[in-house]
Amino acid sequence: MPASASATGLVLDPIFTRHDPGPGHPEQVARYEAITKVLTESGLTEQLTTIPTREATDAELQLIHAPAYIRLAFEEIRSGMTQLSTGDTTVCADSLDVALRAAGAACAAVDAIFKGDLKQVFCALRPPGHHATPSRGMGFCVFNNAALAARYAQREHGIDRVAVVDWDVHHGNGTQDIFYEDASVHFFSTHQAPLYPGTGALEETGRGAGEGFTMNRPFPAGSGMREIGGAFRDDWQSAMDTFRPQLVVISAGFDSRVGDPLGSFTLTDDHFQALTHLVAAVANKHADGRIISCLEGGYHVTGLAQAVQAHLEALAGIR
Repeated sequence: MPASASATGLVLDPIFTRHDPGPGHPEQVARYEAITKVLTESGLTEQLTTIPTREATDAELQLIHAPAYIRLAFEEIRSGMTQLSTGDTTVCADSLDVALRAAGAACAAVDAIFKGDLKQVFCALRPPGHHATPSRGMGFCVFNNAALAARYAQREHGIDRVAVVDWDVHHGNGTQDIFYEDASVHFFSTHQAPLYPGTGALEETGRGAGEGFTMNRPFPAGSGMREIGGAFRDDWQSAMDTFRPQLVVISAGFDSRVGDPLGSFTLTDDHFQALTHLVAAVANKHADGRIISCLEGGYHVTGLAQAVQAHLEALAGIR
């Protein structure tokens, strides 16, 4: 089904401003505020269906994270620690509530698609999630929102195959780890190399039953639509004709946009629209148009907001 504004949902919740890593941190509250401002001023918030958020349950988190890590995250944030001991994720007193709401919102987005009339949903989530592994929070992430959306869709709505696409400038090591031995989730990532977290080599293609269901395309600094768009068109789309996903989840990182302080890719807002259309073509062909897009990186605040608007307009079929 072609995208339309009436079939497109939006997750926005002021609670996402309560996760505050502190002055000077790239993953700042201003990111969410800028996105909200642009989407409101453009009229998108009125055109799209806003989806209520909720907290993820412990059972839902255990679909992708080890119980020991979940307990650790709860204990450390509640104790007042300012950084998770598992990695470089700065937290504050409200970060647990916000992270639980972000993860739960991803599940709510899945429910909205499979139980209602929506086909595509964009989730403006904080903190991001794609670096969170089964046993570690790292890289600004606490829980892996996109991975949870994929697994939750399988467990709660009975679908067999999910494709996860990650165009963040950093490799989604957490998502890769969660599904590395799983043939039911195809993970595809374009990312800058070398760059944090140092994973995502071309040779990392899965293990055991999951062999061949991880596809990494690392590119050097300065790469742009020619390289990234080519990987989507030439490699990913053809792989999807074999895999035939029933849902596509996007780890939508906009730090791959030109001018981002944490990356050196050169994608423009028009390029994000083109990538969105490439993903939508696969979703329309195999997944009845179903797409869940979860915000990841993007640290040039103004550029992030503009890129999100472009992505969402393409997702909704507005342009």
